[in-house]
Amino acid sequence: MSTTEAIWKVAVDRQACIGTGVCAGTAPAEIEIREGKAIALSPEVGPSDALIDAAEMCPMAAITVTDAATGRVLAPEE
Repeated sequence: MSTTEAIWKVAVDRQACIGTGVCAGTAPAEIEIREGKAIALSPEVGPSDALIDAAEMCPMAAITVTDAATGRVLAPEE
């Protein structure tokens, strides 16, 4: 990632995750299922529409995407 490219932080609450796999199917470059729960492949990523979709689709709201520079929550929307 270049220094001018936006950086997003992705966090998965593994206690809340029920392992449906919707997130991993939607954003396989950023999230996968390990030991029955979702895990972020990297804590910081470039902007990704698929990642936003994955966070929005999570039935447990276990995935949070924030702007690394501002801390603003990008997904899920409240």
